[in-house]
Amino acid sequence: MGRIFTFFAANKRFSVGFILFVIVCLLALFQPLLVRWRLGDVSPMTTGTYPLYLDPNPENLLGTDRMGRDVFSILLVGLRYSMAIGLLAGSLATLLGIVVGFVAGFQGGRVDSTLRTFTDMILVIPTFPILVTLSAYLRGMNVVTMAILLAAFSWPFSARAIRSQVLSLRERGYVDLARVSGLNSMEIIFQEILPNLLPYLGVGLAVSTV
Repeated sequence: MGRIFTFFAANKRFSVGFILFVIVCLLALFQPLLVRWRLGDVSPMTTGTYPLYLDPNPENLLGTDRMGRDVFSILLVGLRYSMAIGLLAGSLATLLGIVVGFVAGFQGGRVDSTLRTFTDMILVIPTFPILVTLSAYLRGMNVVTMAILLAAFSWPFSARAIRSQVLSLRERGYVDLARVSGLNSMEIIFQEILPNLLPYLGVGLAVSTV
């Protein structure tokens, strides 16, 4: 526990960012309770709940919009959906990036060349226009659908980072020793390579989520 406090004390920027992240997560987690406490059974999207264009006040912390809705309550609702989409899309993209990156980096040869070419093709696709077009034509867009669409175009970033690390780690001495000891490919991946990639996986998840 002392090491944790020492780490946070030595990294003030990280500490501030981490505290803000925790606050955002708590607001998103308790959004239904906060909105119900503020508005009762009234939906945040119901128009005419308050007078139009109110300035910030104790009851309306961010004021009201042109439709008489509490801006802070709408912000909480949007925050919850944004966090859900980001975390789900980031998790899916990281998982897919792990699979592609590990296979490409560990197998090498034609497999690596094929997967690298496919990854580069996905990277040059204009993501934003495609997402806008798909969201306009797809019916019944929800959190899961949006997360899948975002993950489908964001996994190459994790895949490239993981591949480069796997290419480096597979040539290390302890990996060669594991091969000589009789470990198969899956055992080497999960016992020798994957534990050393956990920091990169965490960064990849954070980047994909954002």
